[in-house]
Amino acid sequence: MIRDITIGQYYTAESVIHRLDPRIKIVGTLIYMISLFLFHKMSGYAAAILFFLFVLFLSRVPFSFSVRGLRPIFLMLIFTAFLNLFWTEGEVLLRIGALEITKEGIWKMAYISLRLILLILGASIMTLTTTPNDLTAGMERLLSPLKIFHAPVHEIAMMMSIALRFIPILIEETNRIMKAQMARGADFESGNILRKLKNMLPLVLPLFVSALRRANDLAQAMDARCYHGGKGRTRMYPLYFKGIDIVACFICMLYLAALYLTVRFLPI
Repeated sequence: MIRDITIGQYYTAESVIHRLDPRIKIVGTLIYMISLFLFHKMSGYAAAILFFLFVLFLSRVPFSFSVRGLRPIFLMLIFTAFLNLFWTEGEVLLRIGALEITKEGIWKMAYISLRLILLILGASIMTLTTTPNDLTAGMERLLSPLKIFHAPVHEIAMMMSIALRFIPILIEETNRIMKAQMARGADFESGNILRKLKNMLPLVLPLFVSALRRANDLAQAMDARCYHGGKGRTRMYPLYFKGIDIVACFICMLYLAALYLTVRFLPI
């Protein structure tokens, strides 16, 4: 399950989405995520799903690989659906003891579950098609107006990029430690929840130590290369907008227009 986390990983491919300017992908992802909170109709979610499938097709990322990131949040999805299904007031359709299933609860469960799934998939596509270096450069350029207020823009972008880059590294480290502990007789599957949490201690402690060691090695490497912030630093490949980026902006506007028309004029 740990290997199924796709946020922070990069999928190598030659596609239109991979070639887009990282600023376009970051802003487009934010617009897509925000748009998911602006409607409460199934027609709107249908439009959001179609747009995601369109972007996924252009990115050449396999569908099975992109949805693999949903497995780690499966339990959270079930828990969220359960809460909304049984604790939403409205027209009662079914009564199970003290629990009631309402019509409004079913719709709310569907809305919340779809929204959470699309949020995870949208964020995954951005990181799967953008290298950590490009993400850092894109975030730094987008946050550059904050330099007027003397905000450490480069440092903020660098920290966010390092955090994303460490996700797949820590995943690999977790799997390595887990296999080593299982070879020593550790059991991470059997028992109740409390037992499983207790069995996770031989995994969490070495992982915590390894993460601190990697962070210290990274700090020493940056210091050895005379890294002292972003002042005066240049890029080998500077960012600039291309014709394909303008087309991507136009497609994003078409998505918002289609979303508005769909939610405005369709009854459901």
